[in-house]
Amino acid sequence: MEMITKEIANAIVRETSLRLDRNVNIMDTKGTIIATKDEKRLHTVHEGAVEVLKSGRALTIYSHQDEAWGGAQPGINLPIVFQEKIIGVIGITGNPNEMGDIAELVKMATELMINQEFIASQLEWKQRTKEMIIEQLLKSSPSYDVLNRGLSMLKLELTPPFTAIVIQIDELKIPKQDFIQRLEKVFGENYVITGFISLNQIFIAVTGLEESELLTSVQSIARLLKKVQVKFRMAYSLMFHELEQLNQAYSDCKLALKISDPKKEIISFAQFEVRALLYQIDKSVGERFSTRILQRMDKTKAETLEAFFANDLNLQKTADALFLHRNTLIYRINKIANETGYDPRRFNDALILQVALWIYVQE
Repeated sequence: MEMITKEIANAIVRETSLRLDRNVNIMDTKGTIIATKDEKRLHTVHEGAVEVLKSGRALTIYSHQDEAWGGAQPGINLPIVFQEKIIGVIGITGNPNEMGDIAELVKMATELMINQEFIASQLEWKQRTKEMIIEQLLKSSPSYDVLNRGLSMLKLELTPPFTAIVIQIDELKIPKQDFIQRLEKVFGENYVITGFISLNQIFIAVTGLEESELLTSVQSIARLLKKVQVKFRMAYSLMFHELEQLNQAYSDCKLALKISDPKKEIISFAQFEVRALLYQIDKSVGERFSTRILQRMDKTKAETLEAFFANDLNLQKTADALFLHRNTLIYRINKIANETGYDPRRFNDALILQVALWIYVQE
């Protein structure tokens, strides 16, 4: 792998030459100039760089020595070292006596830039691999060869129990990669595979965390999202023990986000599992049931029932939530009971009305 790409070399020359007001050359491991302000010298061999590559030491060329080094200009040439290996040479043109410590500082800055570029490329590669793994995990029939190869490259092992988390966000104000890293730190990098699956949706596959640890992490994610000032809604699945169930867990999270209160930030699929069952019955069967039970249901009656069920069939709490007098609420409840034949104050009748109402709202 060539550590100094032409893009990095040109960036180093551009930035360094601008600050020093001197020409800077970058040479590869063969001593060939791959970036310079002096375009006539591009792709030519720098004899001084060849010597630096052989000796591993800096080489100073004075004006009276140019012929000895194949016409190389006066200046200082230093090895560029990355992970204890020489990966190229940087040459700074000018009178060596006037440079002082500049050459060493330029060398350090160059090596730092290369190291940062390497770290960034590694992070990018890792994230692409994670997103490839997520793509496989979300398939109904994943390729386990592809999946295991990706996990092996990342030195990750997926161990049960598993949980799926889906986060919907508004505009993100920090770089995506930074955000992903901060999310992974919440769980610990070895316990999650995280990635964007659309512009505003993040998927997290959690592995090896028990329920109490998971719930703590979910709350920590919520605090992180608020800290970075991102509006969000987050759903997490039931725990499961087979990777093949991850596709269903993802669907469960999406459904929980769809059918829950839009103002609710954290949604557990377990809270909506019964209601979610309605999405598995034939639509026409559900509509027939809902229409028969609710009959002439209107918006006011539907809102009254929703509030009554949300407040555990408590008349006073429901009246307060709807800003109604208690007697007005009782009148509405009686009217619903008379029209439908089901009294929402009775448990069995309330259950039938609740299921019918869920289907009515779903439509």
